[in-house]
Amino acid sequence: MFDPFDALLLARFQFAFTVSFHFIFPSFSIGLASYLAVLEGLWLWTGREVYLNLFKYWLKIFALAFAMGVVSGIVMSYQFGTNWSVFSDKAGPVIGPLMAYEVMTAFFLEAGFLGIMLFGMGRVGRKLHFAATLAVAIGTFISAFWILSANSWMQTPVGYGINEAGQFVPQDWWAIVFNPSFPYRLVHTVLAAYLTTALVVGAVGAWHLLRERTNKGARVMFSMAMGMVALVAPLQILVGDMHGLNTLEHQPAKVMAMEGHFESHPDGAPLILFGIPDQEAGTVRNAIQIPKASSLILKHDLNAPLNGLDTVDRANWPYVPVVFWSFRIMVGLGFAMLALGLLSLLARWRGKLYEWRPLHGMALAMGPAGFVAVIAGWVTTEVGRQPFTVYGLLKTAASASPLEAPAVAASLLTFIIVYFIVFGAGTGYILKLMGKPPHPGETGPEAGPDHPIRTAGITPAPAVDPARTLGVEA
Repeated sequence: MFDPFDALLLARFQFAFTVSFHFIFPSFSIGLASYLAVLEGLWLWTGREVYLNLFKYWLKIFALAFAMGVVSGIVMSYQFGTNWSVFSDKAGPVIGPLMAYEVMTAFFLEAGFLGIMLFGMGRVGRKLHFAATLAVAIGTFISAFWILSANSWMQTPVGYGINEAGQFVPQDWWAIVFNPSFPYRLVHTVLAAYLTTALVVGAVGAWHLLRERTNKGARVMFSMAMGMVALVAPLQILVGDMHGLNTLEHQPAKVMAMEGHFESHPDGAPLILFGIPDQEAGTVRNAIQIPKASSLILKHDLNAPLNGLDTVDRANWPYVPVVFWSFRIMVGLGFAMLALGLLSLLARWRGKLYEWRPLHGMALAMGPAGFVAVIAGWVTTEVGRQPFTVYGLLKTAASASPLEAPAVAASLLTFIIVYFIVFGAGTGYILKLMGKPPHPGETGPEAGPDHPIRTAGITPAPAVDPARTLGVEA
């Protein structure tokens, strides 16, 4: 089955598979944690029970998504030691501390308050419970901060030196953390997480409105989700454009692949909308293009020259067909989200937000769009920086462990089977929860018996026969 592939390609498949699976859950839980904080805050502020019911409804789903995100993330870290040990050795002095900061700040914060958030309602004061929800939401953002700082450093490495062993060693932590592409990548990714969550919440609300348009909880969640999409979708397109300009400055070959520019254009480059990139021939076949529009977007000048991949050593080209199409999927879905947001504004203005069934159908169909878009964006970013793991400095082929193909193939096959069974079951249960409408008196996650079970400090006193206690007469 895996005979045509070498160990390096299989290791790349394995990392891409596990990262893609993992990326689904944080992109949902980051936005959902903030949504839960907003719902609880609105409940405390207004006293309206509908916000409390929605909080408990989505809290059950958050608990499952958060748990699967943690488990799938732990698996990835092991691959740095098994399949990418040379990368771990060379880049470990920079990447390792950034990952440690993530654990010490974000994970400890989340783990410390997650139990109160999930099971503390009614057992602690309202303000303390709200503080716990806020702490978990802030923790998810801090986690994204450190992860994206590490990834951005691999894309735009600065603030390092190289020692005698060929390792990257930190010289300026401020420059490493706030490297040139980090601010754009952080804002773009966090906004993508908020959009992903809004689309899922909107789809669930639309589903229940299609079945019963008077459900108060469905109305509130649909209204909030569509408002978020209308606000964030245009902002995300603007931030994405700024991120693209930053990428053109620091990783021009990636932008050339995204645009399909094999050839340089000294008098203004066309915007290729669609076509079939031919990596071997170095051209885009059957291209549908707008003259000079690429120069206008990237340089804000119709006649601005743009270099093509013909100015880059062919050995350093990314695989253009994948980058070209993943970029178009991401951008196309971004504009579809913008259209959904604008239509929801039109429906709200006409007083038809809860009655316009075509809008509900569109929102339901767009429910998975955020997940597809973030994975397409991740593929554009990661395949676009190939053939390097640390851009321009450390090639992917020189980062892999000295493994044979059968060993990597066996672990890849195991991951595929286990992931689809474990995470497939978890995702199926989440969909089952979403299929039930929110209702008054939601119970939230099951907390077990009313009285907590002591797991520490248990004394054997109840098991002792008083008649046999020392010093007591029978």
